[in-house]
Amino acid sequence: MSVTPAPPATAYEVRAWDLSDLLSAPDEEVIARRLEDLAADVEAFAGARGELRPDMDPQRFLALLKQYEALVEKMDVLDGYASLRFASDTQSTAALSLRNRLQRVLTGHENRILFFRLWWKGLEDEQAERLLPDAEREPDLRHYLLDLRRTRPYTLDERTEQVINLKDMNGASAILTLYSMLTNRLTFELELEGETRLLTDGEIRSLYFSPDPEIRRASYLESFRVYEQESKILAQIYANRVRDWYTEHVELRGFASPIAVRNVANDIPDRAVEVLLEVVKQNAPLFQDYFRLKSRLLGLDRLRRFDVYAPLASSDRKIPFADAVEAVLATFRRFDPRFAELAERVFARNHIDSEIRLGKKGGAFCSTILPRLTPWVLINYNQRVRDVATLAHELGHAVHSMLASHHSVLTQHPSLPLAETASVFAEMLMTDRLLADESDPVARRELLAAAIDDVYATILRQTYFVLFELDAHRAILDDASGEDLERLYLQNLRQQFGDEMEIDPAFRFEWVSIPHIFQTPFYCYSYSFGQLLVLALYRRYQQEGEAFKPRYLRLLSHGGAARPEELLGEMGIDVTDPAFWQSGFEVVRGMIDELRSIGT
Repeated sequence: MSVTPAPPATAYEVRAWDLSDLLSAPDEEVIARRLEDLAADVEAFAGARGELRPDMDPQRFLALLKQYEALVEKMDVLDGYASLRFASDTQSTAALSLRNRLQRVLTGHENRILFFRLWWKGLEDEQAERLLPDAEREPDLRHYLLDLRRTRPYTLDERTEQVINLKDMNGASAILTLYSMLTNRLTFELELEGETRLLTDGEIRSLYFSPDPEIRRASYLESFRVYEQESKILAQIYANRVRDWYTEHVELRGFASPIAVRNVANDIPDRAVEVLLEVVKQNAPLFQDYFRLKSRLLGLDRLRRFDVYAPLASSDRKIPFADAVEAVLATFRRFDPRFAELAERVFARNHIDSEIRLGKKGGAFCSTILPRLTPWVLINYNQRVRDVATLAHELGHAVHSMLASHHSVLTQHPSLPLAETASVFAEMLMTDRLLADESDPVARRELLAAAIDDVYATILRQTYFVLFELDAHRAILDDASGEDLERLYLQNLRQQFGDEMEIDPAFRFEWVSIPHIFQTPFYCYSYSFGQLLVLALYRRYQQEGEAFKPRYLRLLSHGGAARPEELLGEMGIDVTDPAFWQSGFEVVRGMIDELRSIGT
């Protein structure tokens, strides 16, 4: 299905995005010219390889570093364009062909300039110190170089690194593309209002939140029926992904464990992640208590897994996209006018793809290609209240990126756990505003329950995805079958929900429908990290008011140009302290207690 971006709108409308800020025209001539210019620049940079010596002039080294930075920008534009075009329509042969072609070309260029990073990592500390740029004049480039050296212990020789790049392109990347193509083409049949309808993945997932318990049950069962048909293929894709991950990162590079790969990439200590996961597990009974309360409020003897996201009131309310946008921008404006101004740029540049269509990538994301370019946002807007929260979340990511747009392309992106800070904070602003404006106890009950549902989905659910991944990686290395993984996932759900939740056996297929588990192993603890961090930050905001904002804006404006521990240390946060993570759960406990007080 081809997607033609609409012209800029005078009102907020559901539409496809415009990628012309990346490529003025997606024709072969424009792409060929870009590739020709890039190849010439790569050739020139590679020609300077012989100049790299420990005793070289620091200014010449800085000039080469800036050449490298410019190459990364040019490569990111082409890669970003291909990725966003493919996300627009994963079934388009033209988009897939272009993506594959550019991946191959860009991997070749990456292998030609790889020598620069490897040479830098190989220097002795005193040699590197002599060449580091001045901290006042070039803070971003200095931080980037220091951060590169942090990964020295896991770096291999140049030829091996080049082979791994080629292997990833033709191996891991290829099978993940197959996963995306396969899952985004799936359709689902469901009888609604006496009519059998054909639904996309995003549309059927929206029915998990239906006020009708039979629709919730039917939508889950139909989703898992379809995924079951593909489960053997998807499980095989996952097994190969896991083995490839272990072979490259643990056996070849020497990481301590599969999850340590993600921790190092996030620049988060292993101990901090261990403490986070343990504290979340210890607080599973808190959410189980919430679900017992919710079952009573719903008038049920026992909550089914089908009912986790059940609204407390029957409502067919639909929120037009324009109303959702206005609500989010007004909420941002109330917090800080600059937040709304920056979010508005996404719409002004037509950098948002909000419509639902077959073949489009499911879910939602925000993509920052270059610091100077407004980020692109993808959502599948289905007029639900929860879609408004999703819009606020993704626009929060965009605002975060734009606040850090003064940094280099090499340092703009924050560590993944901190990347969730602005997005989750934006969701909380939205909920807080709705609660503040609502005096009716019944309406407040509905809002509070929806907010706690979202907190559950962001903290406990995401943590248990990671706990499943830890078990699944070990099991696959012991030659576990797809059926073994299904059993592991059911055990994971029973541990998460306790004995009082009824879990249908069909949920054993849920894990193959979770893209992060395949695409970005162990990514999901970033959501738990971000949510608990934001709960603590938001409590400070409520206590301090205006005095809180400058420190918070400074945290966001750093992007990835400082280490996470340093940034959080400035806020007085120790991520290895269990008490810090527990403080976030005390906020959750307060929300549940308030719901209990008005829910009876």
